[in-house]
Amino acid sequence: MHIGPLLGSGRTADVYALDDSWVLRRYRDEADTAAELAVMSYLSAHGFPVPRIGPPGGVEPLPTDLVIERLPGPTLAEALLAGTVTEDQGAVVLARLLRELHAIPPRISQDPADRILHRDLHPENVVLAPQGAVVIDWTTAAEGPPALDRAMSSLILAQTALDPGFAAAEGVRDLLAALLALLSEDGGVPPGALARAAALRTADPRLSAREKALLDEAAALVTALAPL
Repeated sequence: MHIGPLLGSGRTADVYALDDSWVLRRYRDEADTAAELAVMSYLSAHGFPVPRIGPPGGVEPLPTDLVIERLPGPTLAEALLAGTVTEDQGAVVLARLLRELHAIPPRISQDPADRILHRDLHPENVVLAPQGAVVIDWTTAAEGPPALDRAMSSLILAQTALDPGFAAAEGVRDLLAALLALLSEDGGVPPGALARAAALRTADPRLSAREKALLDEAAALVTALAPL
């Protein structure tokens, strides 16, 4: 496999170019990508916007590798920072993606109320590709109540809005307020779901101590901004 230049790095993986159509996502913790591939394949079959799955041309990746479609276009976070997408427009995109995801029946769970949850759906994990918004990074996907997914997205935004080192924090706060208004139409963010989301974030080894220190205040901000 010829691996091209590094395109970007996240908390757990690095993304390399393969060619104009495909990228290689390589995990640094030797995680097996089988579960992520299964979720993405299932969602794709149901019409949900995820990257197309490789490998192209018979390339056989390692178990820690994921070959996926190379998506042209900015992330939603980049578009928000550039001002090409407003906070209200960004909220509409996030709310729609969560709503469409939660309309798909669970893949494994026998509980009909459960749905597939992304559990990390925020502007950096949405690419505004020519064909529309595409959701990336399904490493944290699970199945459970949709309210937990709504809570996770809201809590992540609240943490960013409270980060003193983030210059656009006020814009993220506006995005969160707009998103919570839209999510109220789907059941909102119940206190129990918010508490569970905070517990999951607290236990996440990928989060820094500074991020975890903001969790209580972030949960309070979600509650304060949620429509009555």
